[in-house]
Amino acid sequence: MKAGACHILVKTEKEAQQLKAQLNKGANFQQLAKKHSLCPSGKKGGDLGEFSPGTMVKAFDNVVFKKDILTVHGPVKTQFGFHLIKTLYRS
Repeated sequence: MKAGACHILVKTEKEAQQLKAQLNKGANFQQLAKKHSLCPSGKKGGDLGEFSPGTMVKAFDNVVFKKDILTVHGPVKTQFGFHLIKTLYRS
């Protein structure tokens, strides 16, 4: 199995929740990622490309490979910070 996903990585749970609230009101995921994400993928709108299970940390994988696609999930805490994760597809 493979999946494609994008994410926004921030330092605090509060910041992640504020961004999620904006997304719920219709804000553009890619624009928020470019502006706020601490991950290098932020420059590409948070796009992480395609990857297989086990590539990312477990908490991240659990969302990408088990939760609904095209829905923003999170905040998800990892050692890197707090993520908002949107799975684009699974194949």
